[in-house]
Amino acid sequence: MKKSIVYLGIALLGFGTLANAATELKTTSTEVNVYAKYYATPLCVAISKGEVDVVRKFIEYGADINETTNGLTPLMYAARYNQVEIIKLLLAKGANLKAKDERGFTALNHAENSKATEAIEFLKNHSKK
Repeated sequence: MKKSIVYLGIALLGFGTLANAATELKTTSTEVNVYAKYYATPLCVAISKGEVDVVRKFIEYGADINETTNGLTPLMYAARYNQVEIIKLLLAKGANLKAKDERGFTALNHAENSKATEAIEFLKNHSKK
């Protein structure tokens, strides 16, 4: 089972590598290459795709649920992609609801910016407790 989780993580990492963007900008006088690389951990990729069982396995095998990727925590990714079941799982495992990104946004702010209505409702109700 551990072996299949490792293979899944490597496959997701490989898929994330394929999604890297490389853009070339040409001007009339000189050529300028601009490369924008975005890296997402296998945990964050699984969250964005709504793979609850995979997320659960990553957490079970020791994935850091408060580690930032591209400035966002896994909880912020779950909120952004309206993954309420994953939000519940992350909070149950101790995810920091009050964590902020470099712009000062919380998971609730990311849900609001993405118009993730179910995530907004859940996070508002959860923060009142």
